[in-house]
Amino acid sequence: MRKVTAIIISVLISFGISIVIGPFLIPALRRLNFGQSILEIGPRWHAKKSGTPTMGGFIFIIAVTVTVIFFIKDHKAVVLLLTSLGFGLIGFIDDFIKVVLKRNLGLTAIQKFMAQTVAAVIFVAYTYYANLVDGEILIPFSSFVVELEWWLYIPFAVLVILATVNSVNLTDGLDGLATGITIVVSVFFTIAAFAFKDIPAALFTAAITGGCVGFLLFNAYPAKVFMGDTGSLFLGGAISVAAIVLKLPLMLIIVGGVYLIETLSVIIQVTSFKLTGKRVFKMSPLHHHFEMTGWKETHIVALFVLATIVLSLIGFSGMMACVGYL
Repeated sequence: MRKVTAIIISVLISFGISIVIGPFLIPALRRLNFGQSILEIGPRWHAKKSGTPTMGGFIFIIAVTVTVIFFIKDHKAVVLLLTSLGFGLIGFIDDFIKVVLKRNLGLTAIQKFMAQTVAAVIFVAYTYYANLVDGEILIPFSSFVVELEWWLYIPFAVLVILATVNSVNLTDGLDGLATGITIVVSVFFTIAAFAFKDIPAALFTAAITGGCVGFLLFNAYPAKVFMGDTGSLFLGGAISVAAIVLKLPLMLIIVGGVYLIETLSVIIQVTSFKLTGKRVFKMSPLHHHFEMTGWKETHIVALFVLATIVLSLIGFSGMMACVGYL
């Protein structure tokens, strides 16, 4: 009962901090002229969002950081937080270049990839040699476990982190979309961590949940603030490292299915255009395709969040089989 109470408190603290600092941070971002520039290649009606404050991810980043440092106070949770902050820092640099230096594309793809790779390698190598992970990967819907040697496990875990971080980043394209989906995914991993008796991880993902719920109050349509790459890379890092320490990286394919589909839509679009000169979708990522076919933004967000809820329910079945192994 105490553990459940602690998880609830972690959610409430992070939520409370986010809703308190939001009304102060958003006007500050506006005064600093940290407004989002809308790319011309996006849907034309997104132009009305130009000038909306970005880097709002600091709202839940601050909330989660304070919760971990002053309430959770656990080595594993701190490692998860520091890694997430590392990805958030990369996102902040990217946002800073876009917003302050007025270079709309931010960091180059190579610069961003290299920085993310370094952050991922540091996390995986440290957690492996500090015995926070042991190379085991649970197979969903079974009691089977695969144990990889370090020379296989480290590159595999790094690949999972990079894929997740960039998938969350691509999903952040509509008001409340990445936030809403990540709330559902973080709830799933909170329950998974509790079932696996990994309370530090449960408290960490609970803090992510609370911070995102608070942020959603400002990010839901019509958004008063965007999370920016600062927020999306932080969230991608947080979700992926939580999955890694819980031995559930493969579960990201299921519960993070919307992230995956969004990424695949971009890969398919680019590949098709380069090979045939034709586009499969009206626009990618997939949420823009739905927009171009006439769907309302709020309906797309609702559909994608609902899909994530369904995928998470499926994921629970796969997770319970894994609990039998543990």
